[in-house]
Amino acid sequence: MKKIYIVVFSILSSLACMAQDLPVIDSAVRIRLPLDTLDTQDKYTRVILFDDNTWSYLDLGHPKIDTSSLFDEYWTNTEMHAYSSYPASLIPEEFELLLADSLNNYCPPIQGKVFSGYKVRRGSSHQGTDIPLNVGDTVRAAFDGVVRYVGTTKQTGGYGNLVVIRHSNGLETYYGHLSKTLCEPNDPVKAGDVIGLGGSTGRSTGPHLHFETRYKGQTFDAERVINFETGALRDSVLTLKKHYFSIYSHYGQSDNESQAASDRIIYTVRKGDTLSGIAKKYGTTVSAICKLNNISSKKTLRIGERLIVR
Repeated sequence: MKKIYIVVFSILSSLACMAQDLPVIDSAVRIRLPLDTLDTQDKYTRVILFDDNTWSYLDLGHPKIDTSSLFDEYWTNTEMHAYSSYPASLIPEEFELLLADSLNNYCPPIQGKVFSGYKVRRGSSHQGTDIPLNVGDTVRAAFDGVVRYVGTTKQTGGYGNLVVIRHSNGLETYYGHLSKTLCEPNDPVKAGDVIGLGGSTGRSTGPHLHFETRYKGQTFDAERVINFETGALRDSVLTLKKHYFSIYSHYGQSDNESQAASDRIIYTVRKGDTLSGIAKKYGTTVSAICKLNNISSKKTLRIGERLIVR
């Protein structure tokens, strides 16, 4: 009877090890017990050390990403904006992008209340969404993808330390002002992987994450994709419309409001310009321009500043 018990125990032990994907030594005697794990050069693979001085690899689940199409189009590790020469005319007026499903994962890059969104700010375009954080907070990849670019403040200017990730649906996400980057160009990443630490590098007035969403180089309001306060994805599929690429189009507008905003006429201030002169040129009034831009009629214009004139 004792021999029967030993055989049954041996079979159960072997099955338990197979379920854990752990090899067995002499199943008629005992199971190898894991004692510790070690990192490898591949962050998705670890080494398991057993109590009998043997070891085995453990696959933590490599990202299943089709990189063939990602690398084909305007792929560069040296340029921050890969699609700078891509013709916007080739982008459809309206199309759908799959964001997440059982095979495509999502994780909020950081969670918090937005304090500066996608808009014209102090006369220039703020093309991202700013979420406060503490220096050293973990910043995570929003979706599965491949790191296309990692740059320092010296290379990126206002972005500070920056990571850009390209995703299989054609989106690119930007993570700016990091105190430290924790990934390298061409690294595959899964949603939720830590790609950097929060900071205040570059043109920043305090610690926060500057997060951008771009399609073929065109920016649009990231709040159309993520509710940063709750961390939830707005929807698993995004219907992206071409008029969303205007800095004046943002989440919360109706389609008509977004379209009207994208049709606005923008004027870039030149030397010698005055509000009255600009108003006369475009057949409008100073008060109308001030209302559109939320400025005072006594405002001093800066060369290069952009104003909505109609």
